[in-house]
Amino acid sequence: MEQIKKVAVIGGGASGYFAAIALKTNYKQIAVSLFEKSDSVLAKVKISGGGRCNVTHACFDIETLCQAYPRGGRKLKKIFYQFGPADTFVWFKARGVVLKTEKDGRVFPVSDNSKTIIDCLVKEARKLGVLAFKKAGVKTLKPVANRWEITFIHAQHPKKYFDAVVVATGGGPKEKHFDWLKPLGHQIVPPVPSLFTFNMPNEGITRLMGIAVANAIVRIAATKIQTRGPLLITHWGMSGPAILKASALGARILNDLNYSFKIYVNWTGITNTEAVFQHFWNHVQNHPSKPIKQQNIVAVPQRLWCFVLEKNTINLNQTWNMLGKKQLRKLVESLTQDTYSVQGKTAFKEEFVTSGGVKLDEVNLNTMESKKMKNLYFAGEVLDIDAITGGYNFQAAWSTGFIAGKLGQQSK
Repeated sequence: MEQIKKVAVIGGGASGYFAAIALKTNYKQIAVSLFEKSDSVLAKVKISGGGRCNVTHACFDIETLCQAYPRGGRKLKKIFYQFGPADTFVWFKARGVVLKTEKDGRVFPVSDNSKTIIDCLVKEARKLGVLAFKKAGVKTLKPVANRWEITFIHAQHPKKYFDAVVVATGGGPKEKHFDWLKPLGHQIVPPVPSLFTFNMPNEGITRLMGIAVANAIVRIAATKIQTRGPLLITHWGMSGPAILKASALGARILNDLNYSFKIYVNWTGITNTEAVFQHFWNHVQNHPSKPIKQQNIVAVPQRLWCFVLEKNTINLNQTWNMLGKKQLRKLVESLTQDTYSVQGKTAFKEEFVTSGGVKLDEVNLNTMESKKMKNLYFAGEVLDIDAITGGYNFQAAWSTGFIAGKLGQQSK
């Protein structure tokens, strides 16, 4: 590595900091400069997980882990075998940050405070000698005589030269976010939103805002997209892990549909509709004179149960024996294939994630080095990698940053 003396890391987010730290850990003699365009670093880390920072997901089987990445998928096996969730636990613990796993697999610092993660990364980078510059947005990046020339947006930063560069500028909602990279010859997959909630302005179910169903099944009409998990009814439509996962899996399809489509919701979580009907029919036989309103036999929230009954013009005070088989089947259909029209989307809190970026086929995923340009590396969401909610996007940031920080050496 004698020829590499100075390395620039462009981007002061999770992947940028992890790359800078990895660089100085692997090559103490190399001068590493990190450039962040805004006046604060690790901004996304700060707001992640409601301010707690969802560091990773406790998924230690790499095959299963890759399924959480609609863009990337099995291609990412090479990355996660080098640095996966188990390595994330070890890395932070070695620096005094103990992580905890919640029931749904999400991982947070035991402090429940994102500042713990930010302080750890900033302290480690400073200790190793990484030079961090804020308000240092990069204007151009181009190869000049076997080196990389960087010019900056603000005049107070003079033109600089480096032997290698790691680009970790994150994703962006518009393709122009990537324009400065296009002269390098890389294809940019146009960005579209991912991880968003569904707006339902014309659906009466919004009056049930605040109700959560623990194990709903969501299917997007005319697609193969189906998810399962908690679903939250909001004043604008639907949210929760089941919806967010569906939005990630269907990011490009739903963008093409201009966010106007139908979904089917199975409130029972039971895929065998006939089994649900038989369950109801047995109940009718055994409790014919019981009031339907008080016999919520599929354990959905009571307000939702009443809503579905009213939707099927069933009097809340009538008894089970007043229902015929035809009406009963209609009720079961509403519980297992409830149909709603989606008209628009809303970003999920401030955790804006985009699908798109530098095309993965043009990057060596063993090293994160560009296949187009020597000594140019990529890390994080600037790549066409994104995941469902639950800590997976940060894991991709740690993993790609860690590998980029090897500068092509020691890779498995």
